[in-house]
Amino acid sequence: MLSASKNLLSGTCLRPAASAKRTFSSVVDFWADVEEAPRDPILGVTEKFLADPNPNKINLGVGAYRDDDGNPVVLDCVREAEKRIMGSKFMEYLPMGGFKEFCDHSLKLAYGETNPLVTGNKIAAVQSLSGTGSCRLMADFMHKFKPGAKVYITVPTWSNHHNIWGDARVEKETFRYYKPETRGLDFDGMMEDIAAAEGGSFFLLHACAHNPTGVDPTADQWREISKLMREKGHFPFFDMAYQGFASGDCVRDAQAIEIFLSDGHMVGCSQSYAKNMGLYGQRIGCFSLTCNNEQEKIAVESQMKRIARATYSNPPLHGALLVSTVLGDPELKALWYKEVKGMADRIISMRTALRNNLESISGDSWQHVTDQIGMFCFSGMTSEHVDALYEKSIYMTSNGRISMAGVTTKNVETLAKAMHEVTSA
Repeated sequence: MLSASKNLLSGTCLRPAASAKRTFSSVVDFWADVEEAPRDPILGVTEKFLADPNPNKINLGVGAYRDDDGNPVVLDCVREAEKRIMGSKFMEYLPMGGFKEFCDHSLKLAYGETNPLVTGNKIAAVQSLSGTGSCRLMADFMHKFKPGAKVYITVPTWSNHHNIWGDARVEKETFRYYKPETRGLDFDGMMEDIAAAEGGSFFLLHACAHNPTGVDPTADQWREISKLMREKGHFPFFDMAYQGFASGDCVRDAQAIEIFLSDGHMVGCSQSYAKNMGLYGQRIGCFSLTCNNEQEKIAVESQMKRIARATYSNPPLHGALLVSTVLGDPELKALWYKEVKGMADRIISMRTALRNNLESISGDSWQHVTDQIGMFCFSGMTSEHVDALYEKSIYMTSNGRISMAGVTTKNVETLAKAMHEVTSA
């Protein structure tokens, strides 16, 4: 009675409960028009490999380091860092920009400890979700602050680059990079395309160990590229997923960035610690942009954080602690340098072994196998050759890209023999 009186006094009317119910003749299917996305080419190779019962099968598709027995590796410096940080920190949120100590160490690694941009606090940086997350933050930053600008991407490139910039609604163009006839760099074509691009365009460059080709410009070629891009007013953004892992020397692997900075460029960089520290599952990276002064750096970094906030809010803590512990301790850092060189040296030795075996069997030159650098070898094999290798329980992506981490002293002879058989048939 009390509730009824209150409704009468307020001038409202009570409706029968049944009248509040709504009925629908059918359930609306909101997702009926969603089509299945195409399968990721690399994950598709892994699925085929896992389904193969052959105990001697070889997986050359996944870009993750393996030892000579084909097993994943955790670096000793990382294990020691794990011991030191265990229980030492609360599990609170990191700030939007991530762990500052981690970002500071990352900038020193990429740009050089004594670089005036580093010491003068002129680089905006945030912790990111590895290299993919760094690239996505850059793509979103472009879309927001340089609307209408185009990003130029190498032909070929890591396939996810197209997804990242495309989903960020940045207009994409491509520029020549790899020359199939020589299995090397198409330097002339690259320079022509850079010159023809509208001034002020963005160029996505691989700092070292180009994925998927393993073909890098020489230092002199980088200088010519830098000079031309400076004349055109282009912005270079470096995806650096393999610093140290390519040659075994972190300074050498960052030489392209150093060359561009010395020529007066403003640059951006995506760093990842997946490969060079083996922190694949930690998703730890750094996104940075150089600025003209400290005030500009503050403004740019604030907008980087704002984009990160809307994307994932805060980055994870554990990987940042691992990296900052390794890079912040002279002994652990020295151990890391030694271990990352050991990984690079194993990859290089497998390139030599594969080339020697191929040339011994075929009598042909396979020099491009050792001319290339880093995780991947762009073999020159066609999709038909790759399909034929599937029949021999050897798996790689359809473009003929070999993950050299999957090559071991135990399978290199078998691999070379199979490659010769399918390419000479």
